[in-house]
Amino acid sequence: MSSKAPSESSIEAPSIGGVHPRRPTLGRSEGILALSVASVPLLVLVLLPVGALVGYLRPAQWWEHLRSPMAVEALWLTLRTTAVSTLLCVVLGLPLAYLLARHRFPGREALDTLVDLPITLPPVVVGVALLLAFGRLGVVGRHLDALGIQVGFSTAAVVMAQTVIASPFFVKAARSGFEAADPKLEQAARVLGASWWVAFRKVTLPVARPSLLAGVALAWARALSEFGATITFAGNLPGRTQTLPLAVMSALESDLDTAVAVAGLSLILGLVALFTAKSLARSWSVPGV
Repeated sequence: MSSKAPSESSIEAPSIGGVHPRRPTLGRSEGILALSVASVPLLVLVLLPVGALVGYLRPAQWWEHLRSPMAVEALWLTLRTTAVSTLLCVVLGLPLAYLLARHRFPGREALDTLVDLPITLPPVVVGVALLLAFGRLGVVGRHLDALGIQVGFSTAAVVMAQTVIASPFFVKAARSGFEAADPKLEQAARVLGASWWVAFRKVTLPVARPSLLAGVALAWARALSEFGATITFAGNLPGRTQTLPLAVMSALESDLDTAVAVAGLSLILGLVALFTAKSLARSWSVPGV
């Protein structure tokens, strides 16, 4: 009696009802090829306009138009307002993200839905809502106006619009980071005598850090691209409320080359933010933790 094991080629698939099932005829390489071909139309739809934008001006023209007063003012205003709005997203969003990640309470799902609401609403609707709340005749704005404080159509209005629109992106990322941190480790640190803040800073934050940083990058990218809520609530005032997206719209009316240059600058900044967020999201594990 031979003890030789059957070779791989001699092993047949089990039969069902006396009929051997056929092996799949579509290999891995053929499947990748078919999916790649099917992906081409969407890639063309997305990348062709980007290529047209990038290739519209010569390098010397890009630099010339980006030095225009409109582009420079819009860039510095955008960098300032997005920095403040992103900071507000972090400061105001961290407690909410931690609450949603760690605690179960009545109305939690409704609260989570409300946090995500700015993602689904048209930005212009958010701008109208902000105007009705904080404009000169708004629910809160009328009282502020009586004190000599005008929020609407100011730089502060730009920051508020960006914060409302961008905050869900940070909260969702931060919540995912906190949920990835095992609460038992935090509880063990508390049992060993650590205060809540020490346990949070030494145990939870290191695990959640990549997700938090990715959320910061995403929130900044969304604030950078904000248009509808800003123009509705803050207007389009050069040097005061005219951010990069609004500058593109204004330049389109009189100077296409400048509009293209500013749009290209926005594209570069957005790409940098997205690549940063994706890179941080992949770095989920932190060395030394």
